[in-house]
Amino acid sequence: MNHEPMLRVGLRIGAADAEVELDGAFTVEVDGEAVATEVNGAITVAPATGGLRLQGAAGLLAEGHVIRLAPRDLGACSFLLRRMTVGVAFHWQHEEDLRFRGNLVVESRGESMDVIDEVPLEQYLASVVSSEMSASCPEALLQAHAVISRSWLLAQLEARGGAGSPSDPQVLDGGDRVRDIRWYDREDHAHFDVCADDHCQRYQGITRTFAETAERAVRGTRGLVLQGDDGICDARFSKCCGGMTELFSSCWGDEDPAYLQAFHDGDGDGPVPLTDEQAATDFIHGAPDVWCNTEDRELLERLLPDLDHETSDFFRWQVSLTNERLQQLLREKGGWELGPIRAMRALERGPSARIVVLAIEGERQTLEVGKELEIRRLLSDTHLYSSAFTIHPLGEGEFPDGFELRGAGWGHGVGLCQIGAAVMADKGYDYREILGHYYRGASMNKIYE
Repeated sequence: MNHEPMLRVGLRIGAADAEVELDGAFTVEVDGEAVATEVNGAITVAPATGGLRLQGAAGLLAEGHVIRLAPRDLGACSFLLRRMTVGVAFHWQHEEDLRFRGNLVVESRGESMDVIDEVPLEQYLASVVSSEMSASCPEALLQAHAVISRSWLLAQLEARGGAGSPSDPQVLDGGDRVRDIRWYDREDHAHFDVCADDHCQRYQGITRTFAETAERAVRGTRGLVLQGDDGICDARFSKCCGGMTELFSSCWGDEDPAYLQAFHDGDGDGPVPLTDEQAATDFIHGAPDVWCNTEDRELLERLLPDLDHETSDFFRWQVSLTNERLQQLLREKGGWELGPIRAMRALERGPSARIVVLAIEGERQTLEVGKELEIRRLLSDTHLYSSAFTIHPLGEGEFPDGFELRGAGWGHGVGLCQIGAAVMADKGYDYREILGHYYRGASMNKIYE
């Protein structure tokens, strides 16, 4: 690659309509041909017989299967997309009106449509950096995030077609035991490169790019990526590792890139690994001296975007589930009818203490479930913060009244820990030192000017 690519970012997928406010003049292209119409202000796009219908204040503007609105001035013009869903399927899901730059493209999908932003990669990154972390962060953190977000995206585009789950559930021991091991990686989107939500990377347009520091961080690292022996690094990151980073294979496929290691996330050595149940319990119930163990609320409010401020217990947390609620979650989210639950126990833990395979013993059947995101998905209305937790029955008897889960961290824990990196930056580490800590053995190279 020797030039900056253009990206197609899916903003609203399978939409019934789109209400948009254009700020500046946009030209119109329908099914690849320019239309002698220039639009500004409020417009709507909706499916219609034979494709899509674009309407403005004066009425019908154009009809076709693909409508592209291109700004006359890419740097000055923008569009406001109303009712975008942010945080899909997570506990912070809500709707927002968000503003973007680039080409607004709407493509017909029969009775629905996709709304797409065509935008240069570096402009996209300025928003991602400000959406994932507050633009008021130390510049070293924003620079580090620009490099890993660029690396992650380009690595995903190179490896299209490799995401997914390995197999269907296996029935064992004459049906008394079912083993269901699956993972959820970035979806290979068929009609665009990347989505705008947490399932890929948060992209909330120029609504979040409210400080020069974010754009300066992207400009200062332009074209820089992390590279390993096999090419551009799949530079994963999560909100808070909980004190120990995790291996790729605990969360996704069975390979472990050399630059994604499991290690104590502090200034010095710590207990590695935490695969033993007692070691995991001691660690999760403790308060290790690690980068992401901070109670400095002023620092966190400065580092985290507004979306994350409602979460305060990301380092150590606990939740309780009644037996009935646990049965309901398993039924509704996995289709599992296990009956009253006798016990839950970790069958396999990764080196960060995250559970990779969890056994849930019911009256009718025992379910062995993994990997980490599937465990988090099944045990919560949205997602548990992480799968690094210990299990404590509530009440006596063969079938406990419920279970208390005491946990550590927020997210999968692989690669960069955003809270840990933020604290490192606040203490004066530069972005190269931060990346060297989290992606050990990777090199940094410029792949385009």
